[in-house]
Amino acid sequence: MEQYVIGIDVGGTNVKLGIVSAGKAISRASFSTQEFIETPQALIEAIVKAVQSHLRGRNVDPKRVAGVGIGLPGLVDVERGLVRLLPNIPGWRDVPLKKIMEKKLGFRVQLENDVNMITLGEWQYGAGRGFKDLICMTLGTGVGAGLVLNNAIYRGPGFAAGEIGHVPLSEHGPDCGCGGHGCFERYVGNKTLQKKAAKMFKDKDITLEDVYRRALDGKHRALKFWEETGEAVGHGLIGPINMLNPEAVIIGGGVARSFEFIAPAIRRVITDRAMKTQAAMVRLIKARLDDDAGLIGAKVLVQNEER
Repeated sequence: MEQYVIGIDVGGTNVKLGIVSAGKAISRASFSTQEFIETPQALIEAIVKAVQSHLRGRNVDPKRVAGVGIGLPGLVDVERGLVRLLPNIPGWRDVPLKKIMEKKLGFRVQLENDVNMITLGEWQYGAGRGFKDLICMTLGTGVGAGLVLNNAIYRGPGFAAGEIGHVPLSEHGPDCGCGGHGCFERYVGNKTLQKKAAKMFKDKDITLEDVYRRALDGKHRALKFWEETGEAVGHGLIGPINMLNPEAVIIGGGVARSFEFIAPAIRRVITDRAMKTQAAMVRLIKARLDDDAGLIGAKVLVQNEER
């Protein structure tokens, strides 16, 4: 009998959860994170109630739940089950979330960084199937990456590997929230792109979705916007590609919706500037699992723990 996994994807704006079976999310729910951010305890209770309500509403037998996987937007000690820090959700420092959730839910719980969770999902069930070495990058408000090296997720000894958004591209670039300056994220993060679009189109209310639709209509300025964005992404990928020699780079996140417009420029920059062996080997692929990637990654996380 197929066992279920409960996937939980905690974000600064929303918490998404769902039941995953056979590599697919068979049910989903969400609620606003912002309503429960006054303390970690408030958000934990909200998650617990949402999970319990979701299971009751679908008449799920608890005996068929193999475990719970939780992806979190920050530094997570996966071995000790601690949330070290969530930069965009106040109050979360050294919270023993695994222990708390196991006691409240009665299921085994595994924690993971949210981008690593997405990477696990794409690697096993999405665009990364069949690859032993890959980078899975998310382009959104922040820029992050998960690494699969030699057929295993790579977290680093401090569980902080994959911070591709904070690789510096310039010695004298703009200041970054990480404390550095000239970081990759400061050139292709949503806030930067939004400001650029407002200036380029002389419209302070224009959204990246608007620019995408204009590109679909063949508008020259919109196509130029995405081409320049692709060039910036390509420059940010040269270092990781040269260093890691991955078989594939998978691109997800909100900006990836415009993949068809940014991909040619990314490929061109990599071909022109990356080392020839690495450039010739790497494939550039759009993520396939969309908003379900983190939920499906929870299944991979839980099933890997069972081995």
